[in-house]
Amino acid sequence: MSQGPRSGLAAVSSALLAMSRHLEVRDVLKTIVASARELLDAQYAALGVPDDHGGFAQFVVDGVSDAQWKAIGPLPRQHGILAAMLREARPERLADVRKDPRFEGWPSAHPEMSDFLGLPIRDGDEVIGALFLANKNCSKPDGSCGFTEQDEELLSILAQHAAIALTNARLYERSRELTIAEERSRLAHELHDAVSQKLFSLRLTAQAAAALIDRDPARAKGELHQVAALAAEAADELRAAVVELRPAALDEDGLIATLRTQIQVLDRAHTARVTFTSNGFRALPAAQEEALLRVAQEALHNALRHSGAEHVDVTVDRRGSGAVLRVSDDGSGFDPRSVRRAGRHLGLVSIRDRASGVGGTLTVESAPGKGTTIEMEVPGG
Repeated sequence: MSQGPRSGLAAVSSALLAMSRHLEVRDVLKTIVASARELLDAQYAALGVPDDHGGFAQFVVDGVSDAQWKAIGPLPRQHGILAAMLREARPERLADVRKDPRFEGWPSAHPEMSDFLGLPIRDGDEVIGALFLANKNCSKPDGSCGFTEQDEELLSILAQHAAIALTNARLYERSRELTIAEERSRLAHELHDAVSQKLFSLRLTAQAAAALIDRDPARAKGELHQVAALAAEAADELRAAVVELRPAALDEDGLIATLRTQIQVLDRAHTARVTFTSNGFRALPAAQEEALLRVAQEALHNALRHSGAEHVDVTVDRRGSGAVLRVSDDGSGFDPRSVRRAGRHLGLVSIRDRASGVGGTLTVESAPGKGTTIEMEVPGG
């Protein structure tokens, strides 16, 4: 290594501290990859988390630009050197990965790589990832590998701590998911008990009114008044449930942090790239922030489930004393004039109602094959 023992230990310490600061899985992966590349002075670094279908559930790179990454194309499969690391759970240090008999090539836009150092990331007996570096920034006489045995030892230490950080991040996300699921289950139970009783009474009272309408119109009228009262009570119960369903994170963290977290989750869960940016946003009244969040969620759902988009971009920016939300995708698009035939009429009506309910405006721009942009503007409080 080119660094002395003191600076080397300081670099390792910095990398481990950086990994321990993050709780979101994708943030942990990015930190591991960036730390490894910087620590071993490599041109490229990557970390893949395998799935159960011969591919990678997540694949994070460092040293490759966004444009390069997009040009490379789909995520790699588990083949060649990557498959060997995952299957045999052993380090791989090569002078030229291209000359290895297991090498199976890469896409035309892929950067050229020569010397290679890769290690599996293990949690006990389970291989939970593959971490590798390529093209060490040093002279390589006679075709020798730029990565040394000391580099391998250092990366092994980093991989061990990466396993701990990644496992902790997964446990944290799992605990959050369980907490959300338990809360939803509780609310669903309460909503079912409260509203179903009202609806049952509503049905019986309506039946009684129907039976009385011919022989005792006065009593039937009284029963219909009771129907109206029960319907109002059911509506109140539903409104109370909706208020309780307001995301706790929105109250605690505000709109920007809540949206950023949810979009990070969607980016991990879908093959489409989902990105988020914000500029100059100022906190708004609770009703407006919730409306912006709900519209963003509905627009994201449409884009990810129905449009076939490869990229969905969400922005929230300040506009005057208010804010503007924009959700754009590069999907199949549709004709806004025929949304009923496209099966998205109810979703668009819902988000228009949410926008108008807080004094905002909503515009939808789309065309078949041209993607969709939904923009919502709300005034300041």
